[in-house]
Amino acid sequence: MRYLGRPVGATIAITLVKTHPSAGEIDFMATAAIPTIPTIPAFAFPYLSNTDDSDLSLPRGESPRIAGSGLQVLVVEDSPFARKLIEQALFGQPYSLIFAATGRQAVDLYVQHRPALIIMDWMMPDLNGLEICRRLRSISFEAYTHIIMLTGKRDKQSVVEGLQAGADDYLTKPFHQEELIARVAVGFRTVELHRQIQAKNKTLEKLALTDPMTGLPNRRAIDEWATRELSSAARNNFSVWVIAADLDRFKYINDTFGHNAGDEVLKHFSKILKAYTRKSDLCGRLGGEEFLIVMTHATRADVEKAAERIRTEFEMAPFEFSGCNMIATSSFGVAGFEANSQTQPSFATLVSQADAALYQAKRTGRNRVEVASALLS
Repeated sequence: MRYLGRPVGATIAITLVKTHPSAGEIDFMATAAIPTIPTIPAFAFPYLSNTDDSDLSLPRGESPRIAGSGLQVLVVEDSPFARKLIEQALFGQPYSLIFAATGRQAVDLYVQHRPALIIMDWMMPDLNGLEICRRLRSISFEAYTHIIMLTGKRDKQSVVEGLQAGADDYLTKPFHQEELIARVAVGFRTVELHRQIQAKNKTLEKLALTDPMTGLPNRRAIDEWATRELSSAARNNFSVWVIAADLDRFKYINDTFGHNAGDEVLKHFSKILKAYTRKSDLCGRLGGEEFLIVMTHATRADVEKAAERIRTEFEMAPFEFSGCNMIATSSFGVAGFEANSQTQPSFATLVSQADAALYQAKRTGRNRVEVASALLS
């Protein structure tokens, strides 16, 4: 057979030693006994054939990647021979390997590729494993990365330090190939669980901020978004407007045609809100037949036109329930402030002013847009 490009025909023992003079320690990489066995064809390990010592070095500034599936593994190891041992151990596994020969290169490649798993040597020429772990964990990414620390250190204190620095697992040298494969598989299972939890959390968060009937943001989502916009408006001096909307005589629709008819009217009004609201603005359902629109970077005239378009479009929509044709209408109240306004009220104050204008629209005949009398200029 060929072992790292060299013919082997007798039983030998190989011990790889990596010395770190600066650290004053010897790091035992791997020990293996290789018996005399029949020759293995070169195509079994094509990347190991015809290899000399110069081939084992990582070119300066480069990070070769081994073809594989989308499961990326970043191998952080400065020893060319050790990199080959890890590469050989994971050969045939469904992983794509990325190599880093220094700690700083590892951080750069982590930011660039965001690998799901990292196999990291403790002793590196610039940063040690603890420093690399801390730097990687300080970088905030949504997806979780599983880190396996690989080292010759065996004392419990070193294990504790590695885990406290951010490593998830710990494998001592010389490592067993099957154990490395197994720990990498466990790491990917852990990463997958993290992804499933994140996906479920996103779903739960969306449900917590969404009105289930209309699909619009609910009161909580409106409050959070509007509060951020008001804070930004205070810093950047842009306008913020609140439009309170309410369906006219909605109780009559429910009592006469049933709640399913009422739900259909609500859903249709929600579709009109989505269609006539800019992506930079927000429309949501407060509850019942009450809705709220928050607009920014607009003039009073723009806001009144937007509310009037929604009112007109909804008024023109015909409904048929139990063989009866009917038309539903809506009323609107507007409050807010223009850009560069010296006084910027709270969101609760704006909602209260818009509600007052809405009630005025109801009292003066419904199906109209009313602007708050306390509108701030």
